[in-house]
Amino acid sequence: MAHVITQNCCKDASCVAVCPVDCIRPDPADAGSAPMLYIDPEVCIDCGACMAECPVDAIYPADELPADQLSFRDLNADYFARHPLVVTYAIPEPSHPPVPAGALRVAIVGTGPAALYAAGDLLRVGGVEVNLFDRLPTPYGLIRAGVAPDHQHTKAITDSFETILADDRVGCYLNVEVGRDLTPDELAASHHAVIYAVGASRSRDLGIPGESLPGSHAASQFVAWYNGHPDRADDRYDLRGPRAVIVGNGNVALDVARILLMTQQQLQHTDIPARAVEALAHSAIREVVLLGRRGARHAAFSAAELIALGHLPGTDIVVEARDLAPTKDDDVDTAAKLRVLAELSSRPTNPSNKRIVFRFDTVPIEFIGTRRVEAVKVSASGLIEAGFVLRSIGYRGDAIAGLPFDSTAGVIANDGGRVTDGGRTVPGAYVTGWIKRGANGVIGTNRECARETVNRIWADFDAGVLARGVIDVDLPELLGARGVRAVDALGWRAIDAEERARGAEQRRPRVKFDAVADMLQVARA
Repeated sequence: MAHVITQNCCKDASCVAVCPVDCIRPDPADAGSAPMLYIDPEVCIDCGACMAECPVDAIYPADELPADQLSFRDLNADYFARHPLVVTYAIPEPSHPPVPAGALRVAIVGTGPAALYAAGDLLRVGGVEVNLFDRLPTPYGLIRAGVAPDHQHTKAITDSFETILADDRVGCYLNVEVGRDLTPDELAASHHAVIYAVGASRSRDLGIPGESLPGSHAASQFVAWYNGHPDRADDRYDLRGPRAVIVGNGNVALDVARILLMTQQQLQHTDIPARAVEALAHSAIREVVLLGRRGARHAAFSAAELIALGHLPGTDIVVEARDLAPTKDDDVDTAAKLRVLAELSSRPTNPSNKRIVFRFDTVPIEFIGTRRVEAVKVSASGLIEAGFVLRSIGYRGDAIAGLPFDSTAGVIANDGGRVTDGGRTVPGAYVTGWIKRGANGVIGTNRECARETVNRIWADFDAGVLARGVIDVDLPELLGARGVRAVDALGWRAIDAEERARGAEQRRPRVKFDAVADMLQVARA
């Protein structure tokens, strides 16, 4: 019986490497940002290697699929009915002979998946030293603060990064902000190369009247709030109205819609902070409307996330769209999305249920209200009354002092990972992840992205570009003298252990600290 990849797929491709018959593929038409991987049911020999290797428990034997994952059996089969097995990973895995100790010291700013994939590739080579920096006392970036609390399988990919943090060639400097506690120039002077993997966490603006009214928020801030990010822990949201509107229909928008309508009992089994559970438990919202500027065929969410949404108890899915018929020109994921939307739209509704409404071909023109938002004026049907509105139309990065920034794209200017300034390469400066390519792709997309950047570093190393003297700095001593309480890998493990212990008492995955002072106290102890 063949194996099947399901909703939790992170696309980090660990399974591809261990498959003995090479039957796992992304979409060859869009290998870099395909939403998930697929297993050919005709070639799979049911060895289980992929299932054992998967870091997020996304793979099942086809005859053991949970009831809410059965759709993925057809999705896997449909992919290979359309596409033959072809090699799609064009970027070679970084490979280099060992180097003398101290010959390559790399600073990586950020500890999300892009940063840690880059660190892992660098550490394959003997002699390399890596120092990791993050402004928070906790690692993992948007895996910790962006992945929805009820997607614990997806968050489990962090387990595969623990060996990187534990490597004795890695210096871990959490609670250290580059630009505040250390300057980019100081990093460049003490390292042969610096990789910026700082992500892109700011929501894009709509640029329409009324966008700044109270009750109108960036989805990125709301996501950070219900994930316990210290920056948003004290946020307050008015959820007293019956309807919320989300402008956008990507996976983040679907996550937010689901969280808004989940019951207190459902939320209690996640790692969502207690204050968010309390606020959502008293929410009066019973309908969430997702606005898509274009038609259903161009919806940004993945088929996997849409399938999951269809299994939300006590919730009807209403689809307002003109054309849900797949064509021969649609790729696998698009065809699957259209079929799932059609199936959802055909289900009977229950007036006592909550509702998620997909409204396509609808452009928001203005947010209406006096003291706060009261309605959204749209192109297609006049006004949609709502007192809570989120914009979820993508993310952009922020500029870093001293580095060239492309303000239009919201990324650090670069060529394949090498930072550029006016078309000229900035020696020793590199980027990976969303700050490199923009906010697109899934967690595993960062693996290929980091691989490309690390290959650039080795090419520059061999060309002598990085052969320069660097200053030996005692970073703990320097930071201590500046009053910075850096958290190392042991400190993070103490925070992690305490969060898990608090969670175990409540039968939850973890209970997060959302105050930096509390984290530092545990790390120091």
